Amino acid sequence: MHVREVPTPALVVDLDALDANIARMGARWPGRRLRPHVKAFKSTALAARLADAGHDAFCAATLREVAGLAAAGLGADLLLANETVDVARLRRTLDGSPEARITIAVDSPETIEVAAAAGVREVLIDVDVGMPRCGCRPEQAGRLAELARSAGLGVRGVMGYEGHLMAEPTDRAAKVAAAMATLLGAHAEVGGDVISGGGTGTWDCNEHVTELQAGSFTLMDTHYEAAGVGFAPAMHLETTVVSRHPEGGWAAVDGGLKALGMDHGDPMIAGAAVWYCADEHTVFSMADGAALPAVGSRVRIWPAHVDPTVAYHERLWVARGDEVVDEWAVDLRGW
Repeated sequence: MHVREVPTPALVVDLDALDANIARMGARWPGRRLRPHVKAFKSTALAARLADAGHDAFCAATLREVAGLAAAGLGADLLLANETVDVARLRRTLDGSPEARITIAVDSPETIEVAAAAGVREVLIDVDVGMPRCGCRPEQAGRLAELARSAGLGVRGVMGYEGHLMAEPTDRAAKVAAAMATLLGAHAEVGGDVISGGGTGTWDCNEHVTELQAGSFTLMDTHYEAAGVGFAPAMHLETTVVSRHPEGGWAAVDGGLKALGMDHGDPMIAGAAVWYCADEHTVFSMADGAALPAVGSRVRIWPAHVDPTVAYHERLWVARGDEVVDEWAVDLRGW
């Protein structure tokens, strides 16, 4: 099957680029030193490819992702790197995945209470290292670890996400080191073998964690590409030109806001200027006076943010060159 035969709009994965990205990341973060974050791609088939490359411990953002990974036989070491206060749902996830090793992040007495009530066995203390989201204050980490242990929970260590530095344009390494100094200070009070953190944007300068929580490196997006993180674009949105207006200089394709994550800005079309994205369309003009593509022709759009883009779709079409060689379900969608 040729890529041109795929019904649009559709996400197409370049398998060779994906494998090259996995190999490059694995050379620096081998085996379980890399904890791939499945929120970036939400596919157990892609996760299995990572496991085959030696990376069989996974990071998840939702209980749906945790349950799906466990059901697919990928439950060797799963981390819910997110707080939850839904006791019933957490208990159902654990009961439905008896063979999986599931650790969850906690950052408060309330989340520790929920974890204990649901039957969680192991936790990481989530520490705020400068990104205002989840995570306890560093000076609270030791006390929370004691509280968790007193509730019967095993404390594996700490996690801290320097997400505010992933695309930092200046002195990224120094700023990451400062954030990680905070995490290491908390770890000294908490104990345990795990110091978890980092991501695609800091994969080459975070020297401090024992495991890296990176996911976007697999498929990549233009936001990370602009930050110079060093991985190849491996996924595009295949679209079809549905309207063409030579007199006005623009054309429209059949993929827009409902097919692309837009929180990091407009997507990119090679050799073109994107005017805007509407619900079902992206409108663009060609650069340097080039002719607009004909109605019915295909246009590749490169998303600015891979994670929400994938979440809009039910499948990934996997290609080598222009030949579709596989189809992977995006089976970890939802919460």
